[in-house]
Order: sequence, then C-alpha cells, then structure tokens
Amino acid sequence: MLGRLNHVAIAVKDIAAATRLYRETLGAAVSAPQDLPEHGVRVVFVTLPNTKIEFLEPLGVASPIAKFLEKNPDGGMHHLCYEVGDIRAARDALIAGGLRILGDGEPKIGAHGKPVLFLHPKDCLGTLTELEEV
Repeated sequence: MLGRLNHVAIAVKDIAAATRLYRETLGAAVSAPQDLPEHGVRVVFVTLPNTKIEFLEPLGVASPIAKFLEKNPDGGMHHLCYEVGDIRAARDALIAGGLRILGDGEPKIGAHGKPVLFLHPKDCLGTLTELEEV
C-alpha cells in the first residue's frame, strides 16, 4: 500500500530562518513560501534527490503547528508523509485494520494540490503520519 516517502515535515517558528539555513548554509533548493489557510500553516519545501523536507510555520494561534510549538518551542519533526496510489482505498484498508483517521476521515487537498489524510500518531508508533495520493 505505501509508496515512497514523500516528505518529512518539520515545525519551525521562523520559516525564513529555516529557509536561509537550508538554502545558504546547506546548499539545498528551497521553494517559495506558500500559505495554506485551510490547514493553518505556511509551508516551504526543500527538494532533495530522494525526497523532500517540508517546513511548517503556524498561521496564527489557532494553527495546529502553534500548538505543537507550544509543546516543542525549538520546533522539531512534525510528521512523515507517504505516497499511496488510491487514498480512499488506503483509508478503508487502514480503518479495517483498526487505525484511526484524523478529522472527518475525508481527504483534504494538501500543499501539493493532491488529496491527503492523517493517521492518528498513537496508531503509528507515536508518529503523526500523512498519506498523499499520487
């Protein structure tokens, strides 16, 4: 069911500083910032030869990333994202296997313009897990 690792998401307090570190110091290709108000975040993607890194900065105090940064003031790894061919079939198989889908269980459009779902971290070894249809 799982395809390749699409990205590792890191919550940050200052997306501009994170971008400078990766672009100027580490020499990586970094996208322009993109606001996703429906998810409460601003994102940038660092493109690597084998995957991507996503930086998440909160858009306001109601953002889930703001809550994450309250508990982790220095930021840190927020989630892993895996690709799947059919997100609804994957969702149904995971629910049948006893895993919980966050939210209402319906895919939402993510930063890449593709359907995404999140799995409860308590069902995935303590790690928030995103599935993205490709």
